[in-house]
Amino acid sequence: MPYNAMKHRAYVPEKNFMEAALQLAEEAFAAGEVPVGAVVVKDGQIIGRGRNRREAEQNVLGHAEIEAMTDAARTLGTWRLENCTLYVTLEPCPMCAGTAVNAHMARIVYGAEDDVMGACGTAVSVIDLPRAFKPELYRGLLAEECAALLRKFFEQRRK
Repeated sequence: MPYNAMKHRAYVPEKNFMEAALQLAEEAFAAGEVPVGAVVVKDGQIIGRGRNRREAEQNVLGHAEIEAMTDAARTLGTWRLENCTLYVTLEPCPMCAGTAVNAHMARIVYGAEDDVMGACGTAVSVIDLPRAFKPELYRGLLAEECAALLRKFFEQRRK
């Protein structure tokens, strides 16, 4: 459901892009990382891809969204990701939501909500900072599939 349906009726999130993000999340899962995947889309094409790599790289910035936005910026030759959409399997944390805001990302589409660190309205709302750029927000695309992969990962970790 759109964050502001009256203002942004024209955009309809596309399932195939979230499926691409889910595939990256599955790669993260197979590598022992928290299974989060992300893609950045512009003009109907994926221009950036990312998955969690914090453990492999021992990097606090190793979030899927950061990797996807960095890849997209390289592709475009600019840090400004205007007219781009970030698809991510889990609601972005404050760092990732803040990066999307600072990059002027047009839209954020996410799957599963994050009750602990979700910064697009669930725990906090970085995208609603006064005078900051405000991307359109779409919640819950393939939410069950995204949440199921996260549940499976954490169930295996507890064993």
